Amino acid sequence: MPSHLDARAKAVFLRDSRGRDTASLSRVDLATGETMEIAAHATADLGSLLLDQDTLEPLAYSVITERQEYVVLDSRVQADLDFLQEQDIGDWSLKSRTEDDRTWIIDVTSDTEPGASYLYDRQAKSLRELHQSRPELADAPLASMRPVTIVSRDKLDLVSYLTLPREVPEGVLQPMVLLVHGGPWQRNIFGYHFLHQWLANRGYAVLSVNFRGSTGFGKAFVNAGDQEWGRRMDDDLLDAVAWAVDRKIADPMRVAIMGGSYGGYATLVGLTRNPDIYACGIDIVGPSNLETLLRTVPPYWEAIRVQMHKAIGDPDTDEGLRLAHERSPLFQADKISKPLLIGHGANDPRVKQAESDQMVAVLKDKGIPVDYVLFPDEGHGFVRPENKIAFYAVAEAFLARHLGGRWEPIHPEELKCSSMLIKEGIEGYLYPCEQKDEPSTGSNRYDRTDRHPRH
Repeated sequence: MPSHLDARAKAVFLRDSRGRDTASLSRVDLATGETMEIAAHATADLGSLLLDQDTLEPLAYSVITERQEYVVLDSRVQADLDFLQEQDIGDWSLKSRTEDDRTWIIDVTSDTEPGASYLYDRQAKSLRELHQSRPELADAPLASMRPVTIVSRDKLDLVSYLTLPREVPEGVLQPMVLLVHGGPWQRNIFGYHFLHQWLANRGYAVLSVNFRGSTGFGKAFVNAGDQEWGRRMDDDLLDAVAWAVDRKIADPMRVAIMGGSYGGYATLVGLTRNPDIYACGIDIVGPSNLETLLRTVPPYWEAIRVQMHKAIGDPDTDEGLRLAHERSPLFQADKISKPLLIGHGANDPRVKQAESDQMVAVLKDKGIPVDYVLFPDEGHGFVRPENKIAFYAVAEAFLARHLGGRWEPIHPEELKCSSMLIKEGIEGYLYPCEQKDEPSTGSNRYDRTDRHPRH
């Protein structure tokens, strides 16, 4: 994939994985066609480039394994990268620079400082903060994120991220939420993650795993997920839970699984394939039937239809149809024995509302309780702030009931401003603030003096 031309338009720089596993950087001479590999990393695809602003030749490149790191290609920036690395400001990227290249503006993100910009003087080796992107969180009690690499049962390295509640001492078993990313062709990275912070604030350990099929770790790791939806991709999640239990982090009786899109599918798989592992699950816009998912591909997904068939199975072939049915939680719904909360947007073009409707219908037909909320004005995920607040209010009450963490009673105005429709269940989760009677987990009721509410 082309990256850019040099300043003289004599050479083109390419992200290139031909003949290798990870994406490298190559330079192609446009006159001769001669190709030279400039940079490569053994276990991760190359990230951003730091360029000479006159020649546009690469000076350094970044890669993300557990954390982002820069690798120097030109010694002129070695001192700069060493200085910035020593500042412990988080992971940074270059956004702008003066014409004489003395002064850089860099954007920084970390787990406990969610977004800042700094003025970096290269000559003086000094940093001056320009602004915070979320000043309201500057003094909030945010929890640290810990990168960890978990080895799967078949020896794959699963780069993962663990956030623990601030108030819980080391060695104390905690309720845990396994937070599964969507895609699956994306990845988790280190930094500020609002769901990690919200859940840790409510008293949960939070673990996010780059299971096989995640991007950024080379072609072999992505392709290891092909036709492993609901099988080895799920095994990776199980191995992560086992890791947390073995290290006395997670209480094995209080582990929830939660995610959106592919993460919602993984939640349904987890509750049907491994009904004894999880105490409950939260599925957000997740597909339940892989055949109907594949047959309702939106027009703008047409370019990746072949990729989806390769990963999941072609429903127009006998083998592909068999595979789609075998890996669809809809057809294993009778195995669900733990509480399930489903949230969906009625305008979702990628995972149709029918994916949740049909799952709920089967569960009701089998007499299995389920909680289901629908947002008529949302699509693939929840965007309106009022809707996000309403859904996460329901979600934290659901988790409090089944894992025992803290929760904040729902303001009546939070629901009034939201479009949320209660399609099934959730009785007992909506406690107005003025209600004096406590629910079963009343001892963990959210303290309004806490400085980090869900808002």
